[in-house]
Amino acid sequence: MVLAGAGSGKTRVITYRIAYLINNEGVLPQNILALTFTNKAAGEMRHRVDTLLHQGSSRGLWIGTFHSIFARLLRNYIDQIGYDRNFSIFDTDDSKSLIRQSMTELNISVESVPVNTVQGLISRAKNSFILPAEFHRNASDYNQQKASQVYELYAKKLKENNALDFDDLLIKPLELFNARPEVLKELQNSFRYIMIDEYQDTNRAQYLVAKMLGASHRNIFVVGDDAQSIYSWRGADISNILNFQDDYNEALTFKLVENYRSTGNILKAANSVIGRNLRQIKKELISHRDEGEPLTLIEAYNERNEAERVGDHIRIMHQKQGYEFRSFAIFYRTNAQSRVVEDVMRQNKIPYRLFGSVSFYKRKEIKDAVAYLRFILNERDSESLLRIINFPPRKIGDVSISKLKEFAEERGISLYDAIRCSEEGGFQARLVNALGSFSSVIEALKLLAVNGTVYDVLTELFNLTSIPLLLQAENTPESLARHENLQELLSMARDFSDHNPDGGSLGDFLENISLASDYEETQDSDNYVSLMTVHAAKGLEFPVVFITGLEERLFPLHCYEPEELEEERRLFYVAMTRAQEKIFLSWAQSRYQYGQLHHSLPSTFISEIDSSIVRTEGGILLSDRTSKEKTSSATSSLPRGYSQKTTIPSSAAGETPKPSRPALRAGVMVHHALFGPGVVLDVQGSGAKQKVRITFRNAGEKTLMVQYANLKIQQ
Repeated sequence: MVLAGAGSGKTRVITYRIAYLINNEGVLPQNILALTFTNKAAGEMRHRVDTLLHQGSSRGLWIGTFHSIFARLLRNYIDQIGYDRNFSIFDTDDSKSLIRQSMTELNISVESVPVNTVQGLISRAKNSFILPAEFHRNASDYNQQKASQVYELYAKKLKENNALDFDDLLIKPLELFNARPEVLKELQNSFRYIMIDEYQDTNRAQYLVAKMLGASHRNIFVVGDDAQSIYSWRGADISNILNFQDDYNEALTFKLVENYRSTGNILKAANSVIGRNLRQIKKELISHRDEGEPLTLIEAYNERNEAERVGDHIRIMHQKQGYEFRSFAIFYRTNAQSRVVEDVMRQNKIPYRLFGSVSFYKRKEIKDAVAYLRFILNERDSESLLRIINFPPRKIGDVSISKLKEFAEERGISLYDAIRCSEEGGFQARLVNALGSFSSVIEALKLLAVNGTVYDVLTELFNLTSIPLLLQAENTPESLARHENLQELLSMARDFSDHNPDGGSLGDFLENISLASDYEETQDSDNYVSLMTVHAAKGLEFPVVFITGLEERLFPLHCYEPEELEEERRLFYVAMTRAQEKIFLSWAQSRYQYGQLHHSLPSTFISEIDSSIVRTEGGILLSDRTSKEKTSSATSSLPRGYSQKTTIPSSAAGETPKPSRPALRAGVMVHHALFGPGVVLDVQGSGAKQKVRITFRNAGEKTLMVQYANLKIQQ
């Protein structure tokens, strides 16, 4: 096992080993199996091997992604477990369609359990190599119970279609090996040298296939970094790399810790944070470069001020220090955070590009919600009408819409007028009811728009249509991200209403969105600031990195169990180790979330960095701050609650000093016997009725009666 730390030259390891085996040890290319996760990585690996070897020497070499290699194996052997070799591979849409058919046959409505939820649960089960019978036995809640019924029928239908979905490409080899040991033996003899890249990202099924293929010769070579394991939400299991030495107790472990990317201070910061994780293989990165600058902490009063200060630093470094825009990257924890950053970049004419996502205003759920607002303002906007008439689904299909259009043309009226008088068109009662329900939503919103704010209208739209609730009910990473985006639009509407005279008009709000969505993001094709989530940043590097939104319940996100908090810490570690020269850390004292203004506390990750290498925008090192500065308000360098300590008052002359009981107040760290550590947000009332509101690390926000809470104030 090679533990290759960030920036240590991991990409070279497998390619040089392959070249050495073929050139120096005379190993046949067809006896080497090299597995990775992306087509890009596989292509780069093959290209490097070809460059290192003599022309044509790599012919027969098995290099590819897990999915592509396993599909190739199954083409040769799947007939031995009851499939034809010319099987189809169903993509996500094909899979979803077959799941929907299965649900219909089982009388499970998509309203009770969304198709995406069922698909996600089945996919997660397959990646963990949980077959239908086991999944059914262990189904614990309503969604899992329904999904377990669908899983069994869906698997049967796939076989009837002689088809595999993407997840089957990982689990069918296991079924094959268990059913046909002779096939496994043949492949073990063929693949004498197994190499796996990014081993920390393997799931249960990938781990088992590799273990079975390498069981006879135990010649398995893995490269990875447990500190960069950040994909548990899609099935990756960090225990695969943590337990490697247990699986292969004779294995040799090598640690690549010399980093060729980042300055000494960046690595010192990264080491001080990741060192707090309990589940890890200990290692510390060392720098190949000089110490470099300290990290800079940006403390803003809200999210717009945060984005503006980030923009100011970019502009100054571009103008005065000669940095190209391509030198900068802005990271955030959730896609929804990009909206304010995008707005500020446009206003300051700083070219930018989003990676791993589309621009906020071009995301489907945002365009759908905005289409409602446009139609409320202008009922002749047929394009918006056609976009929203069946969103959320109302069972108004293309055939029904065509009939409506014919009815409107016959009468010489608008499409919306045809909807309002659809009972006169001879349509089926079901369609008339659906159209009536739609028009009642529109009329209610139009009425509210006359005197209400944009925030009022958008809030009522979400209430009447239940769009956010439907996305929450799907409970997939994609649907929850879309839900976050809609909440960000709601926050934008609240901000707009709060900061415009008389609440601002709906027309003005839509005009702002139109101007923003029409902005040409990349004014210079190869010179722009990169915007992305931290997940999207893995594998990249930039001279200057801004890590934004470093607040409790945002980064780290929400409330976490210890192992989940450790993954958030690994994600922060990944963000820091993308930087070559300079890191800016930023947080905002308040932020609009779910349409409401919330006060924030700085992320615990900030306090985990060695304070001697973090300075304020004013140039003061955090380690040099006085006790008074540490307890001051947001205008001071270190915000309240960041590193709060209780004080002992001076005693009167001649008296034996006795510590007073420290008072509960906002920012004080406390510990509760059940809920664990937390930070006081505010204190209400006094005496026996005094209450305290606390945000706990693992239990979230709680309001407790002080006299019963038995809180211990952290000294």
